[in-house]
Amino acid sequence: MVEIQFRDNLVQGIFLERLNRFVLECQIPSGSIEKVHLPDPGRLKELLVRGNPIWLQASTDPKRKTKWSAVMTYDASNGMYVSLNTQYPNRLVLEALQQEMVEELKDWQLEKAEYKVGGSRFDFLLTHKRHEQKLLLEVKSVTMVEDGMGKFPDAVTSRGARHVEELTHLQMGGSYQAAVLFIAQRTDLSGITSAPEIDPHFARVMEEAANQGVRFFGRSCIVTPERIALNGPVPVYTKKD
Repeated sequence: MVEIQFRDNLVQGIFLERLNRFVLECQIPSGSIEKVHLPDPGRLKELLVRGNPIWLQASTDPKRKTKWSAVMTYDASNGMYVSLNTQYPNRLVLEALQQEMVEELKDWQLEKAEYKVGGSRFDFLLTHKRHEQKLLLEVKSVTMVEDGMGKFPDAVTSRGARHVEELTHLQMGGSYQAAVLFIAQRTDLSGITSAPEIDPHFARVMEEAANQGVRFFGRSCIVTPERIALNGPVPVYTKKD
């Protein structure tokens, strides 16, 4: 199984306030109030609720302004741990690609991470095992769930839309195949789709990309205070409605 283990590295605190996109105020077990780095710039309104438990990891970098990083929280409405680190999906997917454990990409092998095309950098470049074809893969983190459906994005993402538009142009040009892999950092969802009520432009771009042959697929994750592990496939619905 592809996973990131936390072992005994996390402490449980209490979320108090979000000071800005990347900084929280939390109470740690000693009772002191600390500023905490948040690795997810999304809105996270349904997760960052005052008084909610939040799991933190101490930083080993003495130069950092914040001594702690937020790792996960708990969605009491669904009884679900949810990861708050947008870097974990790429780490999990990298290992899964190295071990050839992504079924939808069984005919492809990893060539390079952080691959640059023109002025843009894409998460992964893969090559076909039998043909001279290349595939660009972007990974997107999903934390928002409504009525059992994962939604992306939970805040307007001009960068995310631009990446999907560029993938569409490259797919249409024929030099590359293109795909987007959504990683839901939780398990309580039956599918993943866009959120036109939040970012209608991204929803339009995503639907157009699918119409032009860009592939979309998803995975959920098992999240506990001990680990985050890549879970099974989750269908992706590309229509805005």
